[in-house]
Amino acid sequence: MREQDRNQVRRNEPNPYATREDFIKVFHEDRHGLCQLSFLLTGDHEKAETCFVAGIEDCVKENRVFREWARSWAKRIIFENAIRELKPRPSLPSSSPSATVFSHSEQSSGSGREFDPETVLGLGDFERFVFLMSVVENYSHHECALLLGCSVLEIRQARLHALEELASAGQVVSFAP
Repeated sequence: MREQDRNQVRRNEPNPYATREDFIKVFHEDRHGLCQLSFLLTGDHEKAETCFVAGIEDCVKENRVFREWARSWAKRIIFENAIRELKPRPSLPSSSPSATVFSHSEQSSGSGREFDPETVLGLGDFERFVFLMSVVENYSHHECALLLGCSVLEIRQARLHALEELASAGQVVSFAP
């Protein structure tokens, strides 16, 4: 096959990468869940909005993410923006924001898990990030450690502490069907 023919075949193949329009569609369709995730991470409506908008901007610039990964990539970008904003660290005292939370029907970040947002917002910043990343979004301990710039042991300890805090508050993390 000639080079020109091979190039023609490649041009006729569908693009496997997410486009600007794909990401805009993800942020439009999942806007509630992504906004909820931003708010639960930051504990502040203004910071949540900043992370959400920056997430849109960062995603539409990205051109090397497979289309079927666009939704999970959008969440990852929200996590990265919130990490840059709050810089949660295991050794620093964390804040416990008191903020308005969403109604019961809005309690899921889109992952199928239900929990009381107010209880989650009561966690320290680092524990809250670890809980949302590892329990709600199923990130591995290793991936959490890489994103948060800490050790896997610190992730495990924070996850355990977050789950203990939720349990002591009478909160059970349930998995909705």
